[in-house]
Amino acid sequence: MPFLNTIRLAPGGQPLPLYGFRIPAGFPSPAQDHLEREISLDEILDIRAPHTYLVRAAGDSMEGAGIFDGDLMVVDRSREAEPNDIVIAALNNEPLVKRLTCEGRQVVLRAENPRYAPRYILEGDELTIWGVVRFSVRCHEPR
Repeated sequence: MPFLNTIRLAPGGQPLPLYGFRIPAGFPSPAQDHLEREISLDEILDIRAPHTYLVRAAGDSMEGAGIFDGDLMVVDRSREAEPNDIVIAALNNEPLVKRLTCEGRQVVLRAENPRYAPRYILEGDELTIWGVVRFSVRCHEPR
């Protein structure tokens, strides 16, 4: 995976507060007495080094799955890819992120945007799965 810039997470990262309730839009502020415990983002995102890497999405082909241009994807390379997983793959050495599906015995990589056609894996194609996307993280500040 030479094209991927991986980010190593520091061991023993800073624990962050986790509140034991969900915030409805417009809730004024979380109350300190609802603090459930402290956990790390490694725990929330199920980071299992060295089997996990991070990579940014490019383009709009996975927007229907909630993955947008520039999002940071958390990818687990130790998981066996199964139908309907979102995967990081190389198709004929071209890296991509797509949903792995099957039509009968035919393997198909699908975008989550109707503007993009499915990519059918044909005889002679080389498909390598580099990992299963477990989470994506998006910045909500204006760029």
